Amino acid sequence: MRHGCTGTMSKRKSNHRSGCQKCRRDQKKTRQVRSNVKVMLMVFFFYSEGVVHYEFLPQGRTVNKEYYLEVMQCLHEVVREKRPDAWRENRWMLQHDKVPSHSSFLVRDFLAKHATTVHPQPLYSPDLAPADFFLFPKLKSALKARRFESIEAIKTNSQEHLRSIPKKAVQECFKTLKKCWQQCIQSRGEYFEGDKAE
Repeated sequence: MRHGCTGTMSKRKSNHRSGCQKCRRDQKKTRQVRSNVKVMLMVFFFYSEGVVHYEFLPQGRTVNKEYYLEVMQCLHEVVREKRPDAWRENRWMLQHDKVPSHSSFLVRDFLAKHATTVHPQPLYSPDLAPADFFLFPKLKSALKARRFESIEAIKTNSQEHLRSIPKKAVQECFKTLKKCWQQCIQSRGEYFEGDKAE
């Protein structure tokens, strides 16, 4: 997820505070510009109790199979620490889309060696991805139209908002996901809009 922070920039500052026409013509209007500060929140891993793990893409890195493998290795450790029962009984699963970094042999091999259950994600189905229909919109609305002084401030605010999502809201998200999956099954994977799966 990319966040462009907006702010105002003045092309030319004037010390004149007079209301005369000449001074007003000399003053340049401020305009809003998109900041060149970008932060990519790479991965959300959560369950019915809340967020388990997230990663910010380091500056200068791209999401490739090697980076995603590092994320998967880290996720395995986090699940083992934070959800030991689910880890021991292998009661957790991973749902991710089929972008090349996720579906590379390197990543699939790692997941298979660690007996990780991967829940399939149909193509072009953001309504079946909780991060797309639940977490990202919540985070975007909380950070929208705010100006941040640094990348660290963006990260800190993002983390605060992630931690503040109520447990009940996360549980509702999973109910919605279950309903969406049922509609997908009813439609036999065919495209449909809205709530009308036939």
